[in-house]
Order: sequence, then C-alpha cells, then structure tokens
Amino acid sequence: MSKPTPTLDRREVLSKLFPSPDDYLFISGLAGSARDGAGLTEDGDNLYTMAGTMGAAVPMGLGVALSAPDSQVAVITGDGELLMNIGSIASVANMAPGNLSIVCIDNGCHGETGGQTGHTSGRTDLAKMADGAGLASVMVLETEDQLAAAAEFLVEAPSPRFLLVRVTDGPPTVFKRNMNPAQCRTRFRNAYLGNH
Repeated sequence: MSKPTPTLDRREVLSKLFPSPDDYLFISGLAGSARDGAGLTEDGDNLYTMAGTMGAAVPMGLGVALSAPDSQVAVITGDGELLMNIGSIASVANMAPGNLSIVCIDNGCHGETGGQTGHTSGRTDLAKMADGAGLASVMVLETEDQLAAAAEFLVEAPSPRFLLVRVTDGPPTVFKRNMNPAQCRTRFRNAYLGNH
C-alpha cells in the first residue's frame, strides 16, 4: 500500500501544534529540526538543539522529561535523525515518562546532504515502529484538516506521545540561531531550572 503524497509545509506546522511554546522545554534534533524549533521559539531559552549529534534528540528529551517531571517536554526530530537511533523509542516506552511528546518531522529525504530519498519514503513506517516499541499514544498527521486534532493529541493523549508529521520535502524554517554551545547550554539550564 502506497503512502499519500504529503501536502503539509513543515514551516507552518509547529506553531499550530504548539500555540503556547513557552509552556514547554524543547529538545530538537540537528539541521532542519533545529531551525524549525528555533523558528517556533524564536531561538528561546527553552530550546536545546542537538546540532552535530545525530540520533541524540530523543535520548536527551527522555533524560530531561525524567529529571523534570513537572515540566512538559517535547522533542522535535526528523525521520533520518530518529532512524539513526531508533532504539531510543523503546527506552522511552519502557521508562514511560508522563510528560514527554516526540514530534517527528518526516520529509522522506535527507535534506541536509542533497535531498537523497530516505527510507520513510519507501516501506519504513516510523509510526508503526513507535507503536511496536510500546509508546502509549501514536498519531500520524498528514493533512491540514488534522492539525487541530494533532494539537489536542499533544495535550490530552497519554504520555509518552509520538506524533509523526508527514511533510513535503521543502526547506525548513529560515532562522539564524545561536550556534555558541556554551551559551545555549547555559540559557537552557536556566529555563530548565525555572520550569522545574
């Protein structure tokens, strides 16, 4: 069975999924996910990007969620980055934090290295993998008319939540974010302590 052709623009999705981004601690993956997260939060103190550490966003988000149980934590990752460390979702499922959402922006390609076709444009289905790993709640967002239900899912569905967002292979959000790791670490620590 073939998958429907994506119609969602990744640059317009996160602001509808997270209308109050200040209420979250965000961990983003590298590259496009980092820019999308920076655009959502205006590169806010409550965002920590895992630039240069492919596959680390979900484990980092899990650690933050477990250590800050009174904060809502959201991971913004991409299909390629998640596949680099797919076993991390099994750890999330079994540790089962009650405050963690994982949003996977799935464009079916490797946008940072030339747009090569990725596994999820073929037979690989990350939502089925998340469900098989045992995550409490799994949803697929493919069309604009599902956005309101997806935003509600991220608030009301049992945690940990996994939202697969199938998007076009267009560019990520254009945002020049702070690339100084020491500054980013310090400001996220301050946000973490303020929300904790």
